[in-house]
Amino acid sequence: MNNAIILLSKGATIGVWIAVAVIALVILFIVFKSIVIVHQTEAFIVERIGKYKATLDVGWHFIIPIFDKVVKKVSLKEHVVDFKPQPVITKDNVTIQIDTVVFYQITDPHAYTYGVNNPINAIENLTATTLRNIIGELELDSTLTSRDVINAKVRLILDEATDPWGIKVRRVELKNIIPPRDIQEAMEKQMRAERERREAILRAEGEKRSAILVAEGEKESVVLKAEAKKEALIAEAEGAAQAIKLINEASPSKQYITIRSLDTLAKVANGNATKLFIPSNIADLTSLVAALTETVKTTNEKQNKNEEE
Repeated sequence: MNNAIILLSKGATIGVWIAVAVIALVILFIVFKSIVIVHQTEAFIVERIGKYKATLDVGWHFIIPIFDKVVKKVSLKEHVVDFKPQPVITKDNVTIQIDTVVFYQITDPHAYTYGVNNPINAIENLTATTLRNIIGELELDSTLTSRDVINAKVRLILDEATDPWGIKVRRVELKNIIPPRDIQEAMEKQMRAERERREAILRAEGEKRSAILVAEGEKESVVLKAEAKKEALIAEAEGAAQAIKLINEASPSKQYITIRSLDTLAKVANGNATKLFIPSNIADLTSLVAALTETVKTTNEKQNKNEEE
Protein backbone atom coordinates (compact mmCIF):
# COMPACT_ATOMS: atom_id res chain seq x y z
CA MET A 1 0.00 0.00 0.00
CA ASN A 2 2.71 2.34 0.97
CA ASN A 3 4.66 1.40 -2.14
CA ALA A 4 1.69 2.21 -4.34
CA ILE A 5 1.29 5.57 -2.70
CA ILE A 6 4.97 6.29 -3.18
CA LEU A 7 4.76 5.33 -6.85
CA LEU A 8 1.70 7.52 -7.35
CA SER A 9 3.46 10.35 -5.63
CA LYS A 10 6.52 9.98 -7.86
CA GLY A 11 4.32 9.78 -10.97
CA ALA A 12 2.51 12.95 -10.01
CA THR A 13 5.80 14.71 -9.43
CA ILE A 14 7.10 13.64 -12.85
CA GLY A 15 3.86 14.80 -14.46
CA VAL A 16 4.18 18.16 -12.79
CA TRP A 17 7.72 18.59 -14.01
CA ILE A 18 6.71 17.61 -17.50
CA ALA A 19 3.88 20.10 -17.44
CA VAL A 20 6.20 22.82 -16.15
CA ALA A 21 8.69 22.01 -18.87
CA VAL A 22 5.99 22.18 -21.53
CA ILE A 23 4.71 25.47 -20.21
CA ALA A 24 8.26 26.85 -20.13
CA LEU A 25 8.84 25.77 -23.70
CA VAL A 26 5.59 27.38 -24.77
CA ILE A 27 6.54 30.59 -23.00
CA LEU A 28 9.98 30.58 -24.62
CA PHE A 29 8.43 29.93 -28.00
CA ILE A 30 5.98 32.80 -27.51
CA VAL A 31 8.77 35.11 -26.39
CA PHE A 32 10.92 34.05 -29.32
CA LYS A 33 8.09 34.59 -31.78
CA SER A 34 7.26 37.96 -30.27
CA ILE A 35 10.73 39.36 -31.00
CA VAL A 36 11.30 40.64 -34.54
CA ILE A 37 14.66 41.88 -35.74
CA VAL A 38 14.65 44.13 -38.80
CA HIS A 39 17.97 44.43 -40.62
CA GLN A 40 19.40 47.45 -42.37
CA THR A 41 17.73 48.40 -45.72
CA GLU A 42 14.66 46.33 -44.84
CA ALA A 43 11.10 46.99 -43.69
CA PHE A 44 8.51 44.50 -42.37
CA ILE A 45 4.78 44.81 -42.90
CA VAL A 46 2.82 43.54 -39.87
CA GLU A 47 -0.86 42.62 -39.85
CA ARG A 48 -3.00 41.94 -36.80
CA ILE A 49 -5.75 39.44 -37.46
CA GLY A 50 -5.57 40.15 -41.21
CA LYS A 51 -5.48 43.94 -40.90
CA TYR A 52 -2.50 46.22 -41.48
CA LYS A 53 -0.92 47.02 -38.11
CA ALA A 54 2.44 48.68 -38.66
CA THR A 55 5.61 48.98 -40.73
CA LEU A 56 8.65 47.90 -38.77
CA ASP A 57 11.92 49.74 -39.42
CA VAL A 58 15.50 48.77 -38.51
CA GLY A 59 15.97 47.38 -34.96
CA TRP A 60 14.21 45.21 -32.32
CA HIS A 61 10.44 45.01 -32.26
CA PHE A 62 7.89 43.06 -30.19
CA ILE A 63 4.66 41.67 -31.60
CA ILE A 64 1.88 39.53 -30.22
CA PRO A 65 2.27 35.98 -31.49
CA ILE A 66 -0.73 34.35 -33.16
CA PHE A 67 -2.47 37.74 -33.44
CA ASP A 68 0.33 39.67 -35.18
CA LYS A 69 2.03 38.37 -38.30
CA VAL A 70 4.79 39.64 -40.59
CA VAL A 71 3.13 39.35 -43.99
CA LYS A 72 5.86 40.89 -46.16
CA LYS A 73 9.55 41.69 -45.91
CA VAL A 74 10.44 44.58 -48.20
CA SER A 75 13.99 45.33 -49.35
CA LEU A 76 14.75 49.05 -49.58
CA LYS A 77 17.83 48.55 -51.78
CA GLU A 78 17.89 49.61 -55.41
CA HIS A 79 16.61 46.85 -57.67
CA VAL A 80 17.53 46.07 -61.26
CA VAL A 81 15.08 44.33 -63.58
CA ASP A 82 16.01 43.25 -67.10
CA PHE A 83 12.85 42.89 -69.18
CA LYS A 84 12.73 40.65 -72.23
CA PRO A 85 12.66 42.24 -75.72
CA GLN A 86 9.40 43.90 -76.74
CA PRO A 87 8.26 44.41 -80.37
CA VAL A 88 7.83 48.10 -81.19
CA ILE A 89 6.80 49.74 -84.47
CA THR A 90 8.50 52.97 -85.52
CA LYS A 91 6.91 55.89 -87.35
CA ASP A 92 8.19 54.57 -90.71
CA ASN A 93 6.58 51.15 -90.05
CA VAL A 94 9.70 49.21 -89.06
CA THR A 95 9.22 46.60 -86.34
CA ILE A 96 12.15 46.51 -83.96
CA GLN A 97 12.87 44.57 -80.78
CA ILE A 98 13.81 46.56 -77.68
CA ASP A 99 14.79 45.16 -74.31
CA THR A 100 15.02 47.51 -71.37
CA VAL A 101 16.68 47.61 -67.98
CA VAL A 102 14.85 49.41 -65.17
CA PHE A 103 16.49 50.55 -61.93
CA TYR A 104 13.98 51.22 -59.16
CA GLN A 105 13.79 51.56 -55.38
CA ILE A 106 10.93 51.02 -52.95
CA THR A 107 10.29 54.18 -50.96
CA ASP A 108 6.95 53.30 -49.32
CA PRO A 109 6.69 49.65 -48.19
CA HIS A 110 3.00 50.03 -47.26
CA ALA A 111 2.03 51.33 -50.73
CA TYR A 112 4.26 48.73 -52.36
CA THR A 113 2.52 45.92 -50.44
CA TYR A 114 -1.06 47.07 -50.87
CA GLY A 115 -0.91 49.41 -53.88
CA VAL A 116 -0.63 46.93 -56.76
CA ASN A 117 -0.62 43.21 -57.27
CA ASN A 118 2.68 41.93 -58.73
CA PRO A 119 4.48 45.30 -59.08
CA ILE A 120 7.26 43.94 -61.31
CA ASN A 121 4.80 42.67 -63.88
CA ALA A 122 3.02 46.01 -63.73
CA ILE A 123 6.28 47.89 -64.38
CA GLU A 124 7.13 45.61 -67.30
CA ASN A 125 3.77 46.15 -68.99
CA LEU A 126 3.89 49.87 -68.34
CA THR A 127 7.40 50.03 -69.83
CA ALA A 128 6.28 48.21 -72.98
CA THR A 129 3.29 50.49 -73.57
CA THR A 130 5.37 53.61 -72.89
CA LEU A 131 8.02 52.51 -75.40
CA ARG A 132 5.36 51.89 -78.04
CA ASN A 133 3.96 55.39 -77.56
CA ILE A 134 7.36 57.13 -77.67
CA ILE A 135 8.99 55.17 -80.50
CA GLY A 136 5.79 55.29 -82.53
CA GLU A 137 6.52 58.99 -83.00
CA LEU A 138 10.12 58.41 -84.15
CA GLU A 139 11.62 57.03 -87.33
CA LEU A 140 14.16 54.23 -87.26
CA ASP A 141 17.22 56.46 -87.67
CA SER A 142 16.01 58.78 -84.91
CA THR A 143 15.34 55.81 -82.65
CA LEU A 144 18.86 54.49 -83.08
CA THR A 145 20.43 57.87 -82.31
CA SER A 146 18.11 59.09 -79.54
CA ARG A 147 18.62 56.59 -76.74
CA ASP A 148 19.23 59.22 -74.09
CA VAL A 149 16.05 61.09 -75.02
CA ILE A 150 13.99 57.88 -75.00
CA ASN A 151 15.49 56.80 -71.66
CA ALA A 152 14.63 60.13 -70.05
CA LYS A 153 11.03 60.11 -71.34
CA VAL A 154 10.40 56.50 -70.26
CA ARG A 155 11.89 57.13 -66.81
CA LEU A 156 9.73 60.23 -66.28
CA ILE A 157 6.52 58.44 -67.28
CA LEU A 158 7.31 55.33 -65.21
CA ASP A 159 8.24 57.42 -62.17
CA GLU A 160 4.93 59.26 -62.26
CA ALA A 161 2.93 56.05 -62.80
CA THR A 162 4.68 54.04 -60.06
CA ASP A 163 4.61 56.76 -57.40
CA PRO A 164 1.24 55.55 -55.98
CA TRP A 165 2.80 52.08 -55.67
CA GLY A 166 5.60 53.33 -53.42
CA ILE A 167 8.21 52.82 -56.15
CA LYS A 168 10.81 55.34 -57.31
CA VAL A 169 12.20 54.67 -60.82
CA ARG A 170 15.82 55.79 -60.72
CA ARG A 171 16.94 55.04 -64.26
CA VAL A 172 15.82 53.37 -67.48
CA GLU A 173 18.24 52.08 -70.11
CA LEU A 174 17.53 50.72 -73.57
CA LYS A 175 19.80 47.69 -73.51
CA ASN A 176 19.40 46.62 -77.14
CA ILE A 177 17.62 47.94 -80.22
CA ILE A 178 17.38 45.13 -82.77
CA PRO A 179 16.04 46.01 -86.25
CA PRO A 180 14.86 43.31 -88.70
CA ARG A 181 17.53 41.28 -90.48
CA ASP A 182 17.04 42.93 -93.88
CA ILE A 183 17.30 46.37 -92.28
CA GLN A 184 20.50 45.31 -90.55
CA GLU A 185 22.00 44.13 -93.85
CA ALA A 186 21.04 47.39 -95.56
CA MET A 187 22.58 49.38 -92.70
CA GLU A 188 25.77 47.33 -92.90
CA LYS A 189 26.01 47.97 -96.67
CA GLN A 190 25.42 51.67 -96.08
CA MET A 191 28.11 51.83 -93.41
CA ARG A 192 30.51 49.90 -95.64
CA ALA A 193 29.86 52.29 -98.53
CA GLU A 194 30.35 55.26 -96.23
CA ARG A 195 33.68 53.88 -95.00
CA GLU A 196 34.82 53.27 -98.58
CA ARG A 197 33.80 56.82 -99.55
CA ARG A 198 35.76 58.28 -96.65
CA GLU A 199 38.73 56.13 -97.55
CA ALA A 200 38.61 57.34 -101.17
CA ILE A 201 38.39 60.97 -100.02
CA LEU A 202 41.34 60.55 -97.69
CA ARG A 203 43.37 58.85 -100.40
CA ALA A 204 42.56 61.62 -102.92
CA GLU A 205 43.44 64.31 -100.38
CA GLY A 206 46.72 62.53 -99.65
CA GLU A 207 47.59 62.30 -103.34
CA LYS A 208 46.67 65.95 -103.82
CA ARG A 209 48.82 67.00 -100.90
CA SER A 210 51.69 64.88 -102.20
CA ALA A 211 51.43 66.44 -105.68
CA ILE A 212 51.40 69.93 -104.15
CA LEU A 213 54.47 69.19 -102.09
CA VAL A 214 56.29 67.76 -105.13
CA ALA A 215 55.36 70.83 -107.24
CA GLU A 216 56.45 73.21 -104.48
CA GLY A 217 59.72 71.31 -104.16
CA GLU A 218 60.38 71.51 -107.89
CA LYS A 219 59.50 75.20 -107.88
CA GLU A 220 61.89 75.93 -105.03
CA SER A 221 64.56 73.87 -106.78
CA VAL A 222 64.18 75.89 -110.01
CA VAL A 223 64.26 79.19 -108.09
CA LEU A 224 67.34 78.17 -106.17
CA LYS A 225 69.08 77.07 -109.36
CA ALA A 226 68.20 80.38 -111.07
CA GLU A 227 69.45 82.39 -108.10
CA ALA A 228 72.64 80.38 -108.00
CA LYS A 229 73.18 80.90 -111.73
CA LYS A 230 72.47 84.61 -111.34
CA GLU A 231 74.94 84.95 -108.48
CA ALA A 232 77.53 83.02 -110.49
CA LEU A 233 77.08 85.35 -113.49
CA ILE A 234 77.31 88.42 -111.25
CA ALA A 235 80.46 87.10 -109.63
CA GLU A 236 81.90 86.26 -113.02
CA ALA A 237 81.05 89.75 -114.37
CA GLU A 238 82.55 91.43 -111.30
CA GLY A 239 85.65 89.34 -111.68
CA ALA A 240 85.94 90.22 -115.38
CA ALA A 241 85.43 93.93 -114.60
CA GLN A 242 88.08 93.82 -111.92
CA ALA A 243 90.47 92.08 -114.30
CA ILE A 244 89.82 94.66 -117.01
CA LYS A 245 90.42 97.45 -114.50
CA LEU A 246 93.75 96.00 -113.45
CA ILE A 247 94.82 95.50 -117.06
CA ASN A 248 93.88 99.07 -118.04
CA GLU A 249 95.68 100.52 -115.05
CA ALA A 250 98.79 98.63 -116.07
CA SER A 251 98.59 99.63 -119.78
CA PRO A 252 95.60 101.95 -120.25
CA SER A 253 93.76 101.94 -123.50
CA LYS A 254 92.23 104.98 -125.21
CA GLN A 255 88.73 104.04 -124.02
CA TYR A 256 89.90 103.60 -120.44
CA ILE A 257 91.66 106.98 -120.50
CA THR A 258 88.46 108.57 -121.82
CA ILE A 259 86.36 107.07 -119.01
CA ARG A 260 88.85 108.15 -116.36
CA SER A 261 88.96 111.65 -117.90
CA LEU A 262 85.19 111.89 -117.65
CA ASP A 263 85.41 110.94 -113.97
CA THR A 264 88.02 113.63 -113.40
CA LEU A 265 85.92 116.15 -115.29
CA ALA A 266 82.96 115.40 -113.06
CA LYS A 267 85.10 116.03 -109.98
CA VAL A 268 86.39 119.30 -111.39
CA ALA A 269 82.84 120.42 -112.16
CA ASN A 270 81.99 120.07 -108.49
CA GLY A 271 84.72 122.64 -107.58
CA ASN A 272 84.77 126.44 -107.45
CA ALA A 273 85.42 127.02 -111.14
CA THR A 274 83.13 129.52 -112.84
CA LYS A 275 84.15 128.49 -116.30
CA LEU A 276 84.29 124.97 -117.62
CA PHE A 277 85.44 124.32 -121.15
CA ILE A 278 84.34 121.03 -122.66
CA PRO A 279 85.69 120.23 -126.12
CA SER A 280 83.29 119.04 -128.76
CA ASN A 281 85.45 116.05 -129.44
CA ILE A 282 85.81 114.73 -125.88
CA ALA A 283 87.05 111.42 -127.14
CA ASP A 284 90.32 113.16 -128.19
CA LEU A 285 92.74 112.95 -125.28
CA THR A 286 94.65 116.13 -126.33
CA SER A 287 91.50 118.22 -126.33
CA LEU A 288 90.52 116.78 -122.96
CA VAL A 289 93.90 117.69 -121.42
CA ALA A 290 93.69 121.23 -122.82
CA ALA A 291 90.23 121.65 -121.36
CA LEU A 292 91.42 120.46 -117.98
CA THR A 293 94.42 122.84 -118.11
CA GLU A 294 92.24 125.84 -118.94
CA THR A 295 89.89 124.95 -116.13
CA VAL A 296 92.68 124.72 -113.60
CA LYS A 297 94.16 128.06 -114.80
CA THR A 298 90.84 129.86 -114.47
CA THR A 299 90.39 128.50 -110.98
CA ASN A 300 93.85 129.72 -109.88
CA GLU A 301 93.26 133.25 -111.25
CA LYS A 302 89.99 133.51 -109.36
CA GLN A 303 91.65 132.46 -106.11
CA ASN A 304 94.49 135.07 -106.58
CA LYS A 305 91.97 137.81 -107.28
CA ASN A 306 90.09 136.98 -104.13
CA GLU A 307 93.29 137.15 -102.09
CA GLU A 308 94.20 140.63 -103.48
CA GLU A 309 90.78 142.00 -102.57
